[in-house]
Amino acid sequence: MLAVIPALAQDPVAAMRDRPAEDEVIYFLLPDRFANGDASNDRGGLSGDRLVTGYDPTDPGFYHGGDLRGLTGRLDYLQGLGVTALWIAPIFANKTVQGPAGHESAAYHGYWITDFTRVDPHFGTNDDFRALVAAAHGRGMKVYLDIVINHTADVIRYRECPANDCGYRWKGDYPYQRRGGLEGEAINTGFDGSNFDALTRPDYAYTPYAPAGEDDIKVPAWLNDVSLYHNRGNSVWYGESALDGDFAGLDDLFTEHPRVVEGMIDIYGDWIEQYGIDGFRIDTARHVNPEFWQAFVPAMLERARAKGIPNFHIFGETYDFVVADAARHTVVDGLPSVLDFASQRAIQEAATGTAGPINLAQVLRADPIYAGGAETARRLPTFTGNHDLGRIGHLILKALPNVGDAELLDRSALAHAMVLLGRGVPVIYYGDEQGFTGDGDDRRARQDMFETQVPTYADDRRVGLASGPFDTSADMYRRIAEMTRVRAADGRLRRGRVAIRIADQTPGVLAISRLDDTGETVVVFNTSTEARDVNVPVEAGSPSWRASLGVCPARAAAPGVLSISVPALGYLVCVSEGPA
Repeated sequence: MLAVIPALAQDPVAAMRDRPAEDEVIYFLLPDRFANGDASNDRGGLSGDRLVTGYDPTDPGFYHGGDLRGLTGRLDYLQGLGVTALWIAPIFANKTVQGPAGHESAAYHGYWITDFTRVDPHFGTNDDFRALVAAAHGRGMKVYLDIVINHTADVIRYRECPANDCGYRWKGDYPYQRRGGLEGEAINTGFDGSNFDALTRPDYAYTPYAPAGEDDIKVPAWLNDVSLYHNRGNSVWYGESALDGDFAGLDDLFTEHPRVVEGMIDIYGDWIEQYGIDGFRIDTARHVNPEFWQAFVPAMLERARAKGIPNFHIFGETYDFVVADAARHTVVDGLPSVLDFASQRAIQEAATGTAGPINLAQVLRADPIYAGGAETARRLPTFTGNHDLGRIGHLILKALPNVGDAELLDRSALAHAMVLLGRGVPVIYYGDEQGFTGDGDDRRARQDMFETQVPTYADDRRVGLASGPFDTSADMYRRIAEMTRVRAADGRLRRGRVAIRIADQTPGVLAISRLDDTGETVVVFNTSTEARDVNVPVEAGSPSWRASLGVCPARAAAPGVLSISVPALGYLVCVSEGPA
């Protein structure tokens, strides 16, 4: 008798391509702060002091040496955590140092781009990025690039304010058809906002120019044309200035202009075609006009499909804590998904005990208002904190400065459980699995994963125990890895429809069912500092249960009721197989 040869396992790249976005566990990192695989690129190939090279590992506002080779060498560590997708802060070549004299800082974060076609030399080369993508794909891990479209590095100056502190000049006061205000010289005659051939002069509000030596610094070359920027001065973050103002001095692109639309489609389409990346996180997406996204998103999805990437994940940073505002960007702008800031705020409140879990339930109940409804909501990336807001450990310490070590660990784990076991695509912010806390937001939350030389990083309080960099036995690493294993084993936790069962108004219980035609999974969180016994309403057709995480009864207490006990600041997952 011939031996039966088992079917070959599916190619990891093919399996990865088949995974829908909601199946991922995303890990967000800044390359400069993650791992240093090549010390020779620490100064980006530049010579001089830190104001030239951008390198000063003792200062949180400068480059510290992390790079793409270092990240590639740590994929084992990330895979052990349960990570399936890497979200990498911008890797493109940046203006190395910016800022007024005495207040300079470096572009270690990647958001001050000058060359959109090349990897920043501080992080390595384009070949290093290609090698990273190949290594990740070989493990079945996706790679998402953090991209910027709203602005470039701060290069353009205005002759009217040499100190570069130009206030925003509104369209009503400085129309495109007058130079320098309503009483000024008539220019751009016939420009109606759409016929850009008539917009021949950019000096309607200010007189823009690129300083000598920087007039051709941007790549592709079309980005050096100052008429392709709004040139209205710094945003004041409301009204039209939120779209057309410079982002804290950064040059705000004229994203209504067809040349900009075409150029950005070419730039980022090339990254898909050349490297086979799997998605984009879009920085400052709310500050770009909807018509741009309506053209850009379909073009990117088409480029991805042509490359054989059917589940290309695009999610925008809209920084909206109100669900309706966030959902608007999917309905009006056509963004496929947005970062779920509303759930972050509700999880933060629940984990710190400053509000009951009902706030998170209210966020989830609003899922149908996204374009595509609850199905789209299941693809929203969720998170506990990030490089702008600060880490969840810090947010807990800010709310509870006298919290003990054990409680700090439990509250941090609970917050991560609400992300990893809740609705949406979970994002782990690098270092949280090692118990990083930080002293606040922005650069105070961007610690080094490797041994740090920054005193204010070295003295941070830790969540749980960790013996050193990349410790796979660290308390938070082990807890997060346990959650990702449970999530990976249960398709309902990733794609099941959501039913809110219990949501207390004060710190207490939040119980959620995830349902499909194969059964029911119940996730219960206890945000109070006391254990709770609770009768959870479930489907009457879910009589038998097993524990996936924690302790669960084997049988329902009565048809449609599951009686459980949840530890203080704890969580559990109970599973019932069969039609629900």
